[in-house]
Amino acid sequence: MKKILLFLFLGAVGFTAYSCDNDDDVIQTVDYDTIAQMADITGSFSSTGNYTISQGLDIPNTYVVLVYRLSSGNVWQQIPKSVYLPDVAGKPTNRVFDYNFVFNSQNVEIRIDDENFTLPTDLTSGEISTYLSNQTFRIVLVPANTSGIGGAKSKQAAVDYSDYNAVVKYYNLDESKVKSTKVN
Repeated sequence: MKKILLFLFLGAVGFTAYSCDNDDDVIQTVDYDTIAQMADITGSFSSTGNYTISQGLDIPNTYVVLVYRLSSGNVWQQIPKSVYLPDVAGKPTNRVFDYNFVFNSQNVEIRIDDENFTLPTDLTSGEISTYLSNQTFRIVLVPANTSGIGGAKSKQAAVDYSDYNAVVKYYNLDESKVKSTKVN
């Protein structure tokens, strides 16, 4: 009888330990076939194009769209980004414009939104050259669920999307395979 009680006790302890694993019954799966993608587009913003540059892409609904602008010094800056221009004689003061983008499942549209002046009449020729002409943008598509864990309690990746180099490293992106397109 003592042996039966011992086995019942061990069974109860084992059942209790198994049912209290605090895993919240999340099924973990790793998605090894989802890969990040990159594409470069170069174009000029103009009034005829309504200050937009568009690129057709097939964007799966399970991806996040990141856009970076190649700025002076060959540095990739994430957009949306506000640009504050210095005051210049004969031009409005405190000039600010934004690089911004919108997208759907087939297209990414990068645009300039002027806030307190008129493009391009209130820009100097140097500013037009620097901010409107021959601008290069890198579109990066990354998986939305980077943890590979399904369910509502999945944890997001510990990557700073504003840091282009961190994104490249985290997703192991090969910059030599980026497709480039010239638009406009």
